[in-house]
Amino acid sequence: MYYLKWAFWITVWGLIAAFLHYTLPHQDVVRIADTYEQRIDFGENSIFWANQGTGNAEGMANRDVFFIQAFRPSNRPSIYRNEDTGWGWPPYFKFDTANLQAEANNLRSTQNDPQWVVLRHYGWRNEFLSIYPNAISVRAVDGPDVTIIPWLNIVILIVFFAVVWAVWVRWRRFRRARIDPVFEDIGDGFDAAGDSFADTRGRIRRWLDSWKSKR
Repeated sequence: MYYLKWAFWITVWGLIAAFLHYTLPHQDVVRIADTYEQRIDFGENSIFWANQGTGNAEGMANRDVFFIQAFRPSNRPSIYRNEDTGWGWPPYFKFDTANLQAEANNLRSTQNDPQWVVLRHYGWRNEFLSIYPNAISVRAVDGPDVTIIPWLNIVILIVFFAVVWAVWVRWRRFRRARIDPVFEDIGDGFDAAGDSFADTRGRIRRWLDSWKSKR
């Protein structure tokens, strides 16, 4: 039972950590090499793509998606999709996909004369599942060694853990005041019933023993 409890909580917190890591924004320092548009047929990985763009018909099995092809300072490639989030989840309320694509296209550069940018995005990159992080914004920076402090993530995580702490403290108080006394009363009732049963059984045994002695 002890191990099941720990396994349960590890699973719960693992899922919460994965959800936050996917949803919260990340900022990559990259060099944009190219921007392009590609027709995508959605399959089993459709959950990792945003909904159709604002104003487009619903229920589309495929659509054109903007992509941004970039390279990190280590020359490792990073590919990003560029889709509206609209009013859906995550709540980035992104409606400027075309504008962002134009900005990214304007910031393209070569390896010999790089223009470094900070590309803000959410989501994961997985080659096996063909999923891409979704670009949110892009801005030029002076070099690849720029210091980035994720203030938004820090604030969100502080608020999240503060709420979790507050709920946990109130749950413990409620359990001590309302739930634990009920279980204690039930336990006392079982103990009393057990004592009464043992006393009754002892009387019956003594009565039977008294008959044996008469014989």
